[in-house]
Amino acid sequence: MPGINQVAKLAGVSTATVSRALSGNGHVSEPTRHRVRAAALELGYVVSSNASSLATGRTRNIGVVIPFINRWYFGAVLEGAEQALLSHGYDLTLYNLSGGDDQRKSVFEHFLLRKRVDAVIAISLELTGDEVDRLMDMNKPIVGVGGSIAGVRTLSIDDAAVARLATDHLLALGHRTIAFIGGNREFDMDFHVPSQRRAGFRASLAAVGIEADQELFRAADFTIPGGYAAAKQLLGNPHHRPTAIFAASDEMAIGAILAARDLGLSVPDDVSIIGVDDHELAEFFGLTSIAQFPALQGRMAVDILMDELHPDHKAHASSNTPLPFELIVRSSTARPKL
Repeated sequence: MPGINQVAKLAGVSTATVSRALSGNGHVSEPTRHRVRAAALELGYVVSSNASSLATGRTRNIGVVIPFINRWYFGAVLEGAEQALLSHGYDLTLYNLSGGDDQRKSVFEHFLLRKRVDAVIAISLELTGDEVDRLMDMNKPIVGVGGSIAGVRTLSIDDAAVARLATDHLLALGHRTIAFIGGNREFDMDFHVPSQRRAGFRASLAAVGIEADQELFRAADFTIPGGYAAAKQLLGNPHHRPTAIFAASDEMAIGAILAARDLGLSVPDDVSIIGVDDHELAEFFGLTSIAQFPALQGRMAVDILMDELHPDHKAHASSNTPLPFELIVRSSTARPKL
């Protein structure tokens, strides 16, 4: 097996530069880093993970903790993070907390505290003070995605503002009888995303003098079947049918489109529908959506984490970085029929 000396000779650099370029520890210019990686690839040289761990005290492995693994949003954030970590030469260990409180306790009190990961990315999890303190005491940097966490560098989206943008779009088209499909307390998650989006919806209506109608609200579980069932009830009422539906996720919005079609209604002629996420199926369904760029969220989290892990890193004050979002108009929304 080729050694580091051969890689250094082929790349025209010192062995120390090869070590820095392949480990990510220390400054190396991008052209040099690419040249070293190309030489290592050509020779088939692979850094020994055991030797690297002994030399640096790091595993080059990041723990990513998520509440669900079977939802598109979480998978998209995870994919973005994984691609970014691979580009920096890091592995990823996934911890799925869908098993409930006992599983969460086990992950934070045992698995993450072992010397298996160098740092943690928490996606849509409102970490407790104890969870943060345990990781910090073990010198494991944390980045949170989804909302502000005391003492942790975070990335968060303004879910109320997202909902206001979606609702304002429908209002600007002339809709006044607007239904909302979202979560209630039963479906509230960390950072209270369902509640925040419902609050934003109500605030937009109030700004134009419309009181939110409880009969035009249906709770659902942020899935396509959940959105379908909710929309079937809203659109099946011949005496109080909305001209538009704002669903708090694209999957629920897609379910609403399917329900409308099954009821013989045309989207958007009979009902306009808007969602949140810009799901990979949104374009196929012609769904107007508020894009929140989940893959970008994952990449941004890794960028912050690399800053935290860099040997020349200087401690930053706890901060929260706002995440971007954007209205993507497609064919599922239009002016209501007169």
